[in-house]
Amino acid sequence: MLEPQTRYARAGDVHIAYQVVGEGPVDLVYVPPTLQQVEHLWAEPRVAAFFERLARFSRLILFDRRGTGLSDPIAGSTLEDQMEDLTAVMDAVGSEQAALFAQSEGATMAALYAATHPERTRALVLYAGMARMTAAPGYEWPGDEAERDARIAEIVDAWGTGARIDVIAPSAAGDERLRRWFAQLERLASSPGTLRGLFQVAGGTDVRDVLPAIVAPTLVLHRRDDTTIDVRHSHYLAEHIPNARYVELEGRDNLLVVGDVERVIAELEEFLTGTRTPPEPDRVLATVMFTDIVGSTEAAARLGDRAWRELLARHDELSRAQLARYRGRAVKSLGDGMLATFDGPARAIRCAIALRDEVRALGIELRAGLHTGECEAIGDDLGGLAVHIGARVGALAAPREVLVSGTVKDLVVGSGIDFADRGEHALKGVPGTWRLWAAREPDRA
Repeated sequence: MLEPQTRYARAGDVHIAYQVVGEGPVDLVYVPPTLQQVEHLWAEPRVAAFFERLARFSRLILFDRRGTGLSDPIAGSTLEDQMEDLTAVMDAVGSEQAALFAQSEGATMAALYAATHPERTRALVLYAGMARMTAAPGYEWPGDEAERDARIAEIVDAWGTGARIDVIAPSAAGDERLRRWFAQLERLASSPGTLRGLFQVAGGTDVRDVLPAIVAPTLVLHRRDDTTIDVRHSHYLAEHIPNARYVELEGRDNLLVVGDVERVIAELEEFLTGTRTPPEPDRVLATVMFTDIVGSTEAAARLGDRAWRELLARHDELSRAQLARYRGRAVKSLGDGMLATFDGPARAIRCAIALRDEVRALGIELRAGLHTGECEAIGDDLGGLAVHIGARVGALAAPREVLVSGTVKDLVVGSGIDFADRGEHALKGVPGTWRLWAAREPDRA
């Protein structure tokens, strides 16, 4: 799925950035926490995959709240302002009624909207939400205002570094690529000073009194051992919203796209449509891409260990960037190359070509081999004959060549990609002979 186009809705004089994905029967508006920038979200494959799954059963509507991301950088806003923004976005996309899917502090605005605009709220889903941030009579578990302000200060001081990944996604704390993406998301979503103001407004919000007025069907989700937001916040929401359904999930990650994401999607889909899509099978059809640095042994000997490690780190950074651009998934590093998968063979070819051209600036050359077939999922790894074939095709590629099987060539007819015939080849361990093709963009040599 290509990244959707960003458009703008008008809420008075304020411009609100939004995107629409999918054509499902249910309009689903994602009401984000403070941290959001709709275009950069798609740079993280886990987020892109999550949105694409939601878009299979909904028309997914994404937007940046005023003062954040690509929306106008308004200093300060009330819940009433934010509700006007939501209405403006729904009007812009022609949605008369939508389900609201809100996360963290976005839950307060969504709950108030559902209570005051029942005619426009088809359903309400609250993930790790809260009615207020600080303690009050009957709501004793959060800290007081001083503790809240101290937490805000810690977040602001570390803003733009990605350090919060350790807290909101402890199971992925060692994923440096995710940390870099998150750090950039922080910087693109808001400046530290603007963030402080937004948090101070959110910190003073209390929607407990409006919860009994919500009539929309409501689903409350929370991971039991969430390290960021106490699960008792969601207990309170579920107990005070009439007929709300509460589902407690396993795990301690607050970041929605880390942990058991399939369970979250399944609960959402069943709640909104009445059915669940069967779990994805252990065997999947995918395009596998193997890349390899040409002459890596010689280059490592020439450069020395330290320079070679630095070059490999830069190679890996470029590889991650191109995979994010073309919706690929890195399966594993192969030392001087990698194995990645794609759900579209044309994107896989274009990724291989782009990566081959990018790494030339590092003084190295790359070759790549691609094949499309049924793969066996083995945890986070892949196996099966298709993977074996892809590796054999890659081994036969010449320097700077993107070599593909006939299967891949046949699947991208009409894509505008050109091919040069490289003849029939026997692939070690694979029955028969295989005709291979060198892929190239029409304007490339």
